[in-house]
Amino acid sequence: MHITPTESAGQRSLTDAELARRMRLGDEQALEVIFRTYYPGLVGFARRYVKTTEIAEEIVQDLFLKLWSRRGSLGEIDSVKTYLFRAARNTALNHLRRRKLEHEWLEKEGTTITEERSHEGDEAVTESEVAEAVRAAVDRLPPRCREVFMLSRDGGLTYGEIAKSLGISIKTVETQMGRALKALRESLKVYRP
Repeated sequence: MHITPTESAGQRSLTDAELARRMRLGDEQALEVIFRTYYPGLVGFARRYVKTTEIAEEIVQDLFLKLWSRRGSLGEIDSVKTYLFRAARNTALNHLRRRKLEHEWLEKEGTTITEERSHEGDEAVTESEVAEAVRAAVDRLPPRCREVFMLSRDGGLTYGEIAKSLGISIKTVETQMGRALKALRESLKVYRP
């Protein structure tokens, strides 16, 4: 049976709860109705947080992928709209927190390296020593982490561009960058005061 927001027999509107129930049972058409109904509004809503359409679209696409992959474990949803907008808000805020932490870490590491170079004497760390330590630390990263890190730092690609070029989700890119930065922070801790 093809599902539309209103069914012609009796013009009965499908409620959010009915669409959610059908989706939980594996009805792809119900998911499609939910997607077509809410996708544009969710992208606009997420864009208010992340400021770019590309990242907002990736956030919402990830949201629908998670919704479908976890459909069996979802509880009763009375309002799909409320559920989706709350999830989009939380995902966008998590994205912003990760970006802020990454930015703060990069600023701190840049300051630390600059301060170390300004020290005089035998204990001063040279720029070439730090550069070599960074190269070695990057080389020790797992292949996917290294690839994502290099595309971001050396290639200058956005998370969205990386996700598209590697055929992975932006969430995966964020996770891999988080792992890479954590590993680099650990490897380079000897260069911090």
